Amino acid sequence: MTGKAIERRLRSLADATIAEHHLRFFKCGPGQYGEGDAFLGIMVPTMRTLSKELTPIPVAEAVALLQSKWHEARLLALMILVRKYERGDDEMRAEIYRGYLANTHRINNWDLVDASAPNIAGAYLLERDRKPLYDLAKSESLWERRIAIIATQHFIRHDDFDDTLRIAELLLDDRHDLIHKAAGWMLREVGKRNQPVLERFLRMHAKQMPRTMLRYAIERFSPELRAQYMAR
Repeated sequence: MTGKAIERRLRSLADATIAEHHLRFFKCGPGQYGEGDAFLGIMVPTMRTLSKELTPIPVAEAVALLQSKWHEARLLALMILVRKYERGDDEMRAEIYRGYLANTHRINNWDLVDASAPNIAGAYLLERDRKPLYDLAKSESLWERRIAIIATQHFIRHDDFDDTLRIAELLLDDRHDLIHKAAGWMLREVGKRNQPVLERFLRMHAKQMPRTMLRYAIERFSPELRAQYMAR
């Protein structure tokens, strides 16, 4: 099935009421971070079912689907690419990674980033040079910066924390709340696996961290320890 055929199938599942809700939820109004996005109105469980059915399509067709104006089509494309990456050989994984990095401008909302960055960019770079993530962390694109920090979730799962901490440090002065939340979330994930590592980071940076980032990072601490860090 081609990317165009899949998009036609998705359009047949459209629900205007759900689409209207999604436009508000994903902040698609003028001046908001999702401005200009378009939704069909399809729920995530349906997308997961479709991604399982469509996993056999070629990588090129999934990348073609990623070019769609419809948010659900791009999400489905990424779900398919993640499933193909998990099941693919080294050659296919390299193809998916290259296609992913070449199309970061199509991965343009937080759910698209979060559903794909750890399992494609993070997974591919686990045993490789992580410089591409540092390049993304310095990007003017909000979504590329989010990809950079969220991709490190894959490293965290392997008890590899250094790049999460370094990229979070690069993002301390970021102005966007979505980056504060993402960096705080990844720091919290580090703390879940190794709280002393997180506390060393916080002792160095808590005073300059955006409040949202700090709140996310210390969410699993005891009330007393949270209060101590917030008082800083």
